[in-house]
Amino acid sequence: MQPTNFIEFKKQRELGEILSDTFGFLRLEFKPFFTTLLKIVGPYLLILLVATGFYLFSFGDLFNIALVTSENSLFSPIILIISGAVLFISSIMVYAVSYGGVLFYIKEYIDHTGTVEFQKVKKQVYANFWSFIGLGFLVGISLLVGFMMCLVPGIYLAVPLGISFAIMVFQNLSATDSYSESFRLVKDNWWNTFAVFIVLYIVVYVASLAFSLPTVIYSWISMGIFSGEFDAESINAFTDPVYLLLNLITRIVQFLMNIVLLVASALIYFNLNEKKNFTGTFERIDNLGKTTEE
Repeated sequence: MQPTNFIEFKKQRELGEILSDTFGFLRLEFKPFFTTLLKIVGPYLLILLVATGFYLFSFGDLFNIALVTSENSLFSPIILIISGAVLFISSIMVYAVSYGGVLFYIKEYIDHTGTVEFQKVKKQVYANFWSFIGLGFLVGISLLVGFMMCLVPGIYLAVPLGISFAIMVFQNLSATDSYSESFRLVKDNWWNTFAVFIVLYIVVYVASLAFSLPTVIYSWISMGIFSGEFDAESINAFTDPVYLLLNLITRIVQFLMNIVLLVASALIYFNLNEKKNFTGTFERIDNLGKTTEE
């Protein structure tokens, strides 16, 4: 029997329903959902934040002429390269485990009618870690090439590939099969899916922009832009503790906004899957028949 506050993923939805159910799911599952993500993604996110702070600090030293030319300076291009490499690797790891954490949590939520077991989610995330890396590589290369070809091909590819990760989890397909299946599923529904993604990205962009404004304003104030007296030495504001803190907060907000997009991508996938395959409809009919027999 379904709980009264259970959100049915396997059904067709209009744009408004996708938006409302995305935030509805996050609201209803707030504590267990984010607790699970924190346990799985938390250590990698912490490494990412430390790497971000260290990279910004190292990058800021580039603009400090006195520091760079000093014989006692700790600045080194090697340190900058290493910190950049750690930042890049930790970003990939956070992306992989966060995508896996969100989507496998939803899968467990659906399969067990609202009941989620942490260990099962964690096991699935690590078991499919390299699949997420592989699919991410395919998607990234495709979008890079697409956007380099006059932008339009990139926009076209972004729509189906936006649900490829959900396909890999919910249909248990390989990275390459998920890639090709995304185009089949979006076929004949490209414009509707495009409209949903556009609205979602606008909402997420505005929210992210609102949280990033303090960082931008603070950096402008530090550089003397508002006073009309530009201070060239303030360019090394990357080493300012307040600026670093605001930048890390912005990074966390961007991570949370990405989670919103992932939940929405799951709802978009099930909406398209119902239009094509009626999987959820057939399951409900089957369950209704079993209930009647009992």
